[in-house]
Amino acid sequence: MRRWLLLLLFGLSVVATSYPQEVGEGQLLYQTHCASCHGEDRAGKVAPPLFSLFLKRYSEKKLFNIIKNGLPASQMPAFSHLSEKEIKQIITYIKKPANISWDIDKIKKSITLNSDKKGKDLKIRDIKNIVAVVERGKNKVWIMEGLQILDKFDFKNVHGGLKFSPSGWSVYVPSRDGWIGRYDIDKGRFYGKVRACVYLRNISLDRTGKYILVSCWLPEGIVVLDGETFSPVRYIKQDGLISAIYELYSEDKAVFSFKNRPVIGFLDTKNFKISYLKIKEPYEDFFIDPFERFIIGTSRKGTVLSVYDIRKEKEVFNYPIEGMPHLASATYWYRDGKFYFATPHMIMPYVTVWQMYNWKFVKKVNTEGNGFFVRTHPSTPYLWTDNGKDKVILIDKTDYSVKSIETFKGKRVIHTEFSGDGKYAYVSLYNRDGNLLIYDSITLDLLKNIPASIPIGKYNIINKSRKYAPVLLGREVFLKKCWGCHHETQEAFAPSFRWIVNRRDRSTIVAHILNPEGMYKALGYSRNAMPQLNLSEWELEAVVSYMMEFKDAQNN
Repeated sequence: MRRWLLLLLFGLSVVATSYPQEVGEGQLLYQTHCASCHGEDRAGKVAPPLFSLFLKRYSEKKLFNIIKNGLPASQMPAFSHLSEKEIKQIITYIKKPANISWDIDKIKKSITLNSDKKGKDLKIRDIKNIVAVVERGKNKVWIMEGLQILDKFDFKNVHGGLKFSPSGWSVYVPSRDGWIGRYDIDKGRFYGKVRACVYLRNISLDRTGKYILVSCWLPEGIVVLDGETFSPVRYIKQDGLISAIYELYSEDKAVFSFKNRPVIGFLDTKNFKISYLKIKEPYEDFFIDPFERFIIGTSRKGTVLSVYDIRKEKEVFNYPIEGMPHLASATYWYRDGKFYFATPHMIMPYVTVWQMYNWKFVKKVNTEGNGFFVRTHPSTPYLWTDNGKDKVILIDKTDYSVKSIETFKGKRVIHTEFSGDGKYAYVSLYNRDGNLLIYDSITLDLLKNIPASIPIGKYNIINKSRKYAPVLLGREVFLKKCWGCHHETQEAFAPSFRWIVNRRDRSTIVAHILNPEGMYKALGYSRNAMPQLNLSEWELEAVVSYMMEFKDAQNN
C-alpha cells in the first residue's frame, strides 16, 4: 500500500497588529472559554477547528460578532460577558499559525480492538427498533429498545451521525476529532476504535458494509477503512472541504460534495475511482432522494435550493430561498399520490414543504423560532420539529396546521427520532440537566422521562439507513392503494405480500401491478380480479420495496 504523509501548514501570515503578548493572553482566554468545544489544540472536538483554513472566509468583524452573540440554530453560544479587548485577543490567537500532521502509520497505531472482550446478551426483541442515543454531556452512547436502556458505552466528541451496518447489528460512531468506534449489538460490547484523521466531517459505509468511508477536513480527503479490522485501505486526497459523503444502496457508489468547490463527486466503492460533475455553486448541504435519482442541495451563501438529476447530469429545478435549509435533516412522506419533503432553515423561524419529482415549492410553515431538525414516520400524522424553545412543534402533514407539546419550561427541545415501527418518538431536551422524553407517536402521551446530560442525536436503522427510505414510503402507498385487498402477512381478499414475494420474483410482481389484465393467465388465474392501479414510477418503486421486506430470509 502506498504510504502517504501530509503536513498541513495553516495561517502562513498573522494579522499585522498581532503581538506575542496578545497571542499569549488570547491563548489563556481560549483555553478557558473555547477549548472544551474547539479543542485544546484548536483542531476541533464537538465544534469545528479554528485554523485559518476554516476562518479565512470570515472578517475580523464577523468573528467578533459570532463570539459576542453566538450563532442561531447552532451549538455556538454567546460570550456577551467578554470585553471587546478579550474577544479581539481570542481572535488574534485563533489566527495564529498551527502545524498538524497525520499519516498511515498513525492510523495503524491508533487501532484498538476488543474482539476478545466478553459482552452480554442484550435480549433484543427486534433489531429494527433499536435506537442509539448520544449523551454528549457525559460522552456516552446508549443502546435502547422501546422504553429501556440496554447498555451504555463511552465515546467522546460524537459528530456527523452514527451509521448502522447493513444488518443493523453493528453501529459505527464518529467523533469530530477523527475517531471512529464500533459497538456490536449482537454481542453487547464495544468492539474497538481507530483514528482516521485529525478532523472528521462524517462517515458512511459502502452498501455491503465492507468499508468505512470517512470524509476528512484535516487532512483534506477521503479515508477508506476496512470495516472489520479498521486497517486503512486507501487515502484519496481531495482539494477542498467535503460537505458530507453518503452511500448509495442501489449501486456500488458513494456521493459527496464540497463546501468550497462547485462539483459533486461519485466514488466507486469497488475500485475507489472518482468521477466529478460540475454544478453551479457548491453544495454545503444536500440529501439524496429516496429513490437515488436526484440530489437536492444548497449552500450557506446561496439563495437557491436546487435539484440535480443524477442520470441526466443536469440541474432540473431551482427555487429562491431565504436562510440556508438544513437539508441533512430533511424528512419525506407520501400523501394522495404525491411525495413531499420538508426542511428547517438556518436562522429562519419556519419549515418549508416541497413536492418531489414534479418539483415545486408548496408552503412555508411558521414555527415561531429557529429550528434545526424535522422528522416524520408513516405512523404519525405530523412532522415533528423544534424551534429553539421548550416545545415540540407538530405540523399536520395534511393541512400544515401547527400545534405543540409542552415539555419543561426553560429547556431546549432538539431532534426527534422514531423507533423503527414508529410506535415511539424520542425527543431530546438539549441541556446540561436535560432529558430524553419518549412519547407515544399516536396519542402524544409522554411514556417515559429519562434524565440525560445534553442528549443530542438518536439513530435507528429504519429511519437513518438509506435503503429503508423507499420501504417507509412504500408502506404509505400500500395503505392508500393496496390495503383494501392485500394485507402484509395474512390473506385477505387477495394473497398476502409475504405469500406473493416468496413465490414470485420482483420483475413478475412489477409486471402484474402494471398490467394485471395481461398477466393473470401467466400466473395461473382463470380470471383477473386485480384492478388497474395506474401507479406512478415512484409509487411503484416504493410499494414493491415495501413488499420485498416480507420475503423470508431463505428466499432472499
